[in-house]
Amino acid sequence: MNKILEFSTNKNRELVNITSRVEEAIAQVKLTSGICLIFVPHATAALLINEDEPGFKADVEKLLEMWIPQGDWQHDRVDDNATSHLASSLIGQSKVLPLENGRLQLGTWQEIFFVELDGPRSNRKVIVQAT
Repeated sequence: MNKILEFSTNKNRELVNITSRVEEAIAQVKLTSGICLIFVPHATAALLINEDEPGFKADVEKLLEMWIPQGDWQHDRVDDNATSHLASSLIGQSKVLPLENGRLQLGTWQEIFFVELDGPRSNRKVIVQAT
């Protein structure tokens, strides 16, 4: 199964919970066990798995500002979004999750987030592949 999820983002930096959309894609396959690859084909976006809690989301944004502050980055001379590219590289653009009994094996509080790092954008994609 190979499915592309498409959506828009509303902010410069934003965590978008895509768990239910990934689960819907998996349910269409009727796969009892295997693995699910989730991949973001963008250089200024990433994926996280964690709790969907407003304080956590705010903390991620604060951490990114502390971790990769605005500065004299070489890439800013090209298109002024070096911090977005750097954050994407450090967070990562893919996750692999186990599937069992047709369900993602996420922990109790775990959710899947698309991390927008250079928005808002009207045409973001996430590729979901299960085998």
